[in-house]
Amino acid sequence: MNDVQEATSPATSVGGPATCVSKVELRVSCKALLDRDTLNKSDPCVVIMTQANGQWTELDRTEVIKCNLHPVFAKVFSLDYYFEEVQKLRFEVYDIHGTHSIGTRDDDFLGGVECTLGQIVAQKKMVKPLLLKYGKYAGKSTITVHAEEISGNNGYVELFFCAKKLDDKDLFSKSDPFLEIYRVNDDDTEQLVHRTEVIKNNLNPVWEPFKVSLISLCSCDEDRKLKCLVWDYDSRGKHDFIGEFYATFREMQKISSGNKVSWDCVNPKYKQKKRNYKNSGVVILTDLKLHRVYSFLDYIMGGCQIHFTVAIDFTASNGDPRNSCSLHYINPYQPNEYLKALIAVGEICQDYDSDKRFSALGFGARIPPNYEVSHDFAINFNPEDDECEEIQGVVEAYQNCLPKIQLYGPTNVSPIINRIAKLAAGDGNIKDASRYHILLILTDGVVTDMADTREAIVRASYQPLSIIIVGVGNADFTDMQILDGDDGVLRSPKGEPVLRDIVQFVPFRDFKTASPAALAKCVLAEVPNQVVEYYSHKAISPMCPAQDLPTPILTPVASTPTE
Repeated sequence: MNDVQEATSPATSVGGPATCVSKVELRVSCKALLDRDTLNKSDPCVVIMTQANGQWTELDRTEVIKCNLHPVFAKVFSLDYYFEEVQKLRFEVYDIHGTHSIGTRDDDFLGGVECTLGQIVAQKKMVKPLLLKYGKYAGKSTITVHAEEISGNNGYVELFFCAKKLDDKDLFSKSDPFLEIYRVNDDDTEQLVHRTEVIKNNLNPVWEPFKVSLISLCSCDEDRKLKCLVWDYDSRGKHDFIGEFYATFREMQKISSGNKVSWDCVNPKYKQKKRNYKNSGVVILTDLKLHRVYSFLDYIMGGCQIHFTVAIDFTASNGDPRNSCSLHYINPYQPNEYLKALIAVGEICQDYDSDKRFSALGFGARIPPNYEVSHDFAINFNPEDDECEEIQGVVEAYQNCLPKIQLYGPTNVSPIINRIAKLAAGDGNIKDASRYHILLILTDGVVTDMADTREAIVRASYQPLSIIIVGVGNADFTDMQILDGDDGVLRSPKGEPVLRDIVQFVPFRDFKTASPAALAKCVLAEVPNQVVEYYSHKAISPMCPAQDLPTPILTPVASTPTE
């Protein structure tokens, strides 16, 4: 029976990791545009530009709307979205004269605005004033950008099939039926979606329910034809054809409480030859459960805030900050490795935190006033409020902190992990997807309290928290790889595994010659999956979820690849 049983449904991968890229649609409108025309109102058009290597290039533009100072454009911009990258955008509004070309005169320019794609998706609806050259406001002109994720793989369905009074194809026993479902593609080719198990010696089989993604079942097209075949199993592979029928996912959804959906299972040869032939049995859909798959953007655009915390290693092995060889040396012309890593990661995260306040902690130093060793202190020396204003505030607190502390040791990071995990646990008890934490640990060596750190990470894996560890300097970080679960499951000293992989470790030296964006891309690439995994495990939906599928049964699960 291997030829039947091994060809299982693609839905077996449901719950696996998703790809991090999403498609985002942007819709644009403006209000109170400047009137540049003497006799008529402006004829506006919006140009969207992207920045690469410091150069702005036009990506696309809207249609021209004639004589309108409050245009709502029909054009939809489609962009690839990556959480781990700073995707800079610029919107420029022009008054178009005659042809669809941008004029060269200053009075053709109605205003522009710069932002990041991350800022737009975090707000879902971004409203900003338009600026003229040199930062001057364009009167009361504003531009509004709406973001919406294009979610092709937006769910999976669980189907329950049975059959009644199937034809008996065997002489000395009853048929051994199984069901196959094929998706009919646009080019009329057929793709096997699912093959059920074989039910032995039964003309009224009840097959096991199975799950399949909607994109696999019907390419998310409810009216796409599905060809369904019923066979009598033969161990030599020469299965006897019982009958077939065609269905659509839209037909399947007609099922409701107490009502079943059924199809006549027809053998075309019998129908052609037999005058009174009705069918070779009936196939019945007894139940259908539709599950919504939430993506990272569903949570972000639903209002989930990402709170960013940085923890900096102030152990003596970094070297005297006054010495130019120190990893903490402040060069007025070039940031040190700590600052490079902090800025690269922080600039991404700040787009997803509305108050732009970030916790900044230190460990491994003697701190004033008593100069006792601390493995968990606020670098602004305010234990009641360890937050700094924006990433620049964290940079300034770090620079101001260095002359006031004594670098010491050892390199213990478990106290800070426990602290942030406790803070995240408080947010986790709220039972909504309102706040997720990212902890960035910058260290110049292998942690001293490895056993306690492993225990802390296992505990933290149950909370809305991801941990990024960047190794600064030229130490041997081999032992740190154990904290990153990519090569296996991280376990506590007692053998308890992490609930989910929440740690990403990278040595900064691997990115010394690369751009800061490359570091951020590497360390943040796994965060979207980790966010979805946490809320899916807790069965927590986004606060303002995207349009639900037409079913009352909404079970959040991690989004999955379709192949």
